[in-house]
Amino acid sequence: MTFRLGLTGSIGMGKSTTAKLFAEAGCPVWDADAAVHRLYGVGGAAVAPMQAAFPDTVHDGAVSRDALKAILAETPEALAQIERIVHPLVAQDRAQFLRGTDADIVVLDIPLLYETRGEKHMNAVVVVTAPAEIQRARVLERGTMTEAQLDAILAKQMPDSEKRALADYVITTDTVEHARAQVQDILATIRAGQHA
Repeated sequence: MTFRLGLTGSIGMGKSTTAKLFAEAGCPVWDADAAVHRLYGVGGAAVAPMQAAFPDTVHDGAVSRDALKAILAETPEALAQIERIVHPLVAQDRAQFLRGTDADIVVLDIPLLYETRGEKHMNAVVVVTAPAEIQRARVLERGTMTEAQLDAILAKQMPDSEKRALADYVITTDTVEHARAQVQDILATIRAGQHA
């Protein structure tokens, strides 16, 4: 039986880096954001239903994230309709990934795992964390958003302290070496439990 390890954490906490560390350690990683990119891309399963619901969002055969953002800025209630289209397709993508692996442990990288109650489908959950000042510095260094935009995103996400309290495991991403050691410890603990 494959052990499903959920990986989550707020923006700028080092989740992508931690996912890479799990992959380096031999765990197949399914990335929810990458799945959405596939679904929105040319030929993706979300393109036709999104075009039917929101014709202005499809450009050159793909769903435009900028067009989606514009719609959500004008009509925030459109989010529920978008989620009704996309969430089942993401779940199908995840199920296909799980069917295609026989690894003992797989990592499911889901940014809003707790917010969407996805933890119910996991055997355990890892939350990545970092001090708030490091988180803010990392996000702002990317140059892709303002402090106000970051604050708006953080306001929509479950606070880091709540995620840590719910987690089975917590990884502090202060350095890559420290994060790698914690990944190794978690995998050893899970494997020890599986063979106990």
